[in-house]
Amino acid sequence: MGEPKLRHEIKHNINYSDYIALRQKLKYIAKPDPNAGDSGKYRIRSLYFDNYSNKALMEKINGINNREKFRIRYYNDDLTFIRLEKKGKVNGLCFKRSARLTESQCSMIISGDLDWMKRSTHPLLIELYFKMNYQQLRPKTLVDYVREPYIYEPGNVRITIDSEIKTGLSSKELFNRELPTLKTRDSDPIILEVKYDEFLPNIIRDIIQLDNRRNTAFSKYAQARVFG
Repeated sequence: MGEPKLRHEIKHNINYSDYIALRQKLKYIAKPDPNAGDSGKYRIRSLYFDNYSNKALMEKINGINNREKFRIRYYNDDLTFIRLEKKGKVNGLCFKRSARLTESQCSMIISGDLDWMKRSTHPLLIELYFKMNYQQLRPKTLVDYVREPYIYEPGNVRITIDSEIKTGLSSKELFNRELPTLKTRDSDPIILEVKYDEFLPNIIRDIIQLDNRRNTAFSKYAQARVFG
């Protein structure tokens, strides 16, 4: 599978007026992600994994330098494109690996039917199989949100604005479209994320200053776990 590509990541918790100003600037210098369709946005549902000692949650809260978390994710209720993802940080840089899953494979993972995974040809599925055994990782909580993504090609910059963040509490019903969800905060947070390779172009750096707002460690998974 090789070494993952490490990227820089900046996060800001912004308000609605920040969002309007930022969106106005981005439309002149960046391209909407073509996967977002006509609306420029898409809905994401993720099912995060953790274990009995809340390994992933505590590593995030404690700011552990080298950490990882697993999730299953799909977009806009499209069950023909589902991914297992491993997201991690190494010395402050982030990486992501992914593998395609079918709906039936997801259902088996959620129900604890794991033997088929060790025969997989994909290293990430094999890794999850062993960690579900020796780390006791299990599906933990659902997170839903809306993402507005942009691309700026110099520096391979990806800018995303996430809002309407909700949790399915302790439900594992990944494919239940009628599942009741709950806002993770009384006020709806809007999260700006900027990912880039070796350098962040000055034009992007300038427009995300947002009156010198400080970088945030906001985690959608950690916010969802406030409820259990």
